[in-house]
Amino acid sequence: MNVIIFTLIAFVIIYLLLRLIARASAKKISKAFRILIFLGSLLLAILLAFGGRFLFSLPLILLSLGIIKLKGLTLYQLIGLFRLIQYLRSSNRFSFNQTSSMNNSTLNIDEAYKILNLDRSKKITKDDVKKAHAKIQKKIHPDISPETTRLSSLVNEAKEIVLKDIT
Repeated sequence: MNVIIFTLIAFVIIYLLLRLIARASAKKISKAFRILIFLGSLLLAILLAFGGRFLFSLPLILLSLGIIKLKGLTLYQLIGLFRLIQYLRSSNRFSFNQTSSMNNSTLNIDEAYKILNLDRSKKITKDDVKKAHAKIQKKIHPDISPETTRLSSLVNEAKEIVLKDIT
C-alpha cells in the first residue's frame, strides 16, 4: 500500500514539474539549468574537497566557472579578453586612461598574428583569419561595451594586416 502511495506522489510531482517546464520560456529554463549545474558542481566540489579528494574537485570547480556569465560573457571568454588587453597594454597599444598619448603606429605582422591568436608558421586561409576575427569581435565589439572601441579597432587592424600578409 505504501508503494502505491509513494508512486502516486512521485507521479504527481513529476507531472507538476513537467507542466511547469512546458509553460516556462526557454530562456528561464536555460538560466535555471545553468544555476542548477553551477550549484550542484560547486556543492560536489566542496564535498570532495572536504573529503580530501582535491584532484577530483578541481574539474568540477572549473566546470562551474565556465557556466557563470557576466554581461553575456563566460568566465573563459573574460580571461581571453583579459589576456588580449594585457598584451596590448604591454606593447603600448591600449590604455584605459583616455588622456594618455597612445602609440598610434600600425601593428607589425607578428603582433597582428598574436592578437588574432594565429600561428604564423602554419598555413592560414582567409577563412581562418575571418573566424579568428569574428571570435574576438564577439567578445569586444563596441555594441557590447563602449569601453572596448579601441580594442575593436586594433583587432580590425590586425585582421587587415594578416589578410594582406597571406595574400
